[in-house]
Amino acid sequence: MYIRALEEDDLLDIHKLNNRLHIMAYWFEEPYESLSELKSLYLKHIYDESERRFVIIENKSFAGVIELVEINYIHRNCEIQVIIKEDYQGKGLAQKAMEQGINYAFQILNLHKIYLYVDIENKGAIHIYQKLGFQIEGTMIEQFYMKGEYRDSYFMGLLKRNWNQ
Repeated sequence: MYIRALEEDDLLDIHKLNNRLHIMAYWFEEPYESLSELKSLYLKHIYDESERRFVIIENKSFAGVIELVEINYIHRNCEIQVIIKEDYQGKGLAQKAMEQGINYAFQILNLHKIYLYVDIENKGAIHIYQKLGFQIEGTMIEQFYMKGEYRDSYFMGLLKRNWNQ
């Protein structure tokens, strides 16, 4: 398994992920995006320094996405997000991809902190994030609307000094 930069050729696979309700619910996003819109966003953001988008490759196939977004070079932090395609879930790819994304953020971009938001009911993801060293810094009450209800989420953070230990 490895990650590489998102290419335009990957957009069809991304489009399929972005339109699955149960997948996008974990990102607290609406599962609605046309391929044309996705292509337009790709072209708009191709030179955007505030994000790095990677695809996860397993056995030469698209297995998911890992993204560093909201990169702030003054405060030296960013948000990290990961989605694993259904066929590849349960194989440890999320943790491996997160490790590579975290290393990129800390070693290449020289960031100080990485953060994420996770539904407090998503115990599997929380377990992975804690294994990687993320700590719950707070609970955000009714922060996201998903599947007809408001959901609480944890705000979790990882400092570079804690990752290097």
